[in-house]
Amino acid sequence: MKRLRLGVNIDHVATLREVRKTIEPDPVSAAMLVEQGGADQITFHLREDRRHIQNRDVRLISEMAQTLVNQEMAATAEMQEIALAMHPDSVTLVPEKREELTTEGGLNLLGDTKRYSEVVMALKESGIKVAAFIDPELSQIKAAAKIGFDAIEIHTGEYANAGLGNSKDALRILGDAAKMAAKYNLHVHAGHGLTYHNIHPVVLIPEIEELNIGHSIISRAVFVGIERAVREMIELMKR
Repeated sequence: MKRLRLGVNIDHVATLREVRKTIEPDPVSAAMLVEQGGADQITFHLREDRRHIQNRDVRLISEMAQTLVNQEMAATAEMQEIALAMHPDSVTLVPEKREELTTEGGLNLLGDTKRYSEVVMALKESGIKVAAFIDPELSQIKAAAKIGFDAIEIHTGEYANAGLGNSKDALRILGDAAKMAAKYNLHVHAGHGLTYHNIHPVVLIPEIEELNIGHSIISRAVFVGIERAVREMIELMKR
């Protein structure tokens, strides 16, 4: 069976830089090392408040990357304009709240269907693939298909937070959601809270094609370097 694609989220490299408002560590350099480690995709979240990734990072990564580029963003006019200008390979629409430390849950696609439809149409017309970051819920999967998303990224936070000893029900929900999405002809991605220790059961869900992982890989990279951290994760993703 073909190995899952790995997207490595480099936001936390930029977070460390922004603590001092200096020039290092450079997330652009991190992106190049992610490629050398064998990742299939560079993922970053350009937030409205610019708390970590900056416009400069988006521009340079888009210009220099030899692998796929996935831009996470809110469904706003500003972010749509940036995505159309930078033209990443894919965009993942995610929710944003100013006070959150990290994305806390999936989009509610039922809340503003018209706006999501407009953004998705504009991006797809430009040749950009579009995914929705959603909780593993049937209503959200149906909405994603109706709106016209190419893919969904299933929020795996509940599974990750359950811990290995209590994750059976959460894992079943993930599997059911992946099967349902595939029936709706949506590509299935997953991410949030996945680590070297809890990834294996998720890897075994056959409908999932791509995992996006950031914090765990960058944390491991502090001790062993980015390239090795990426390679170690790729090894664990083999089915």
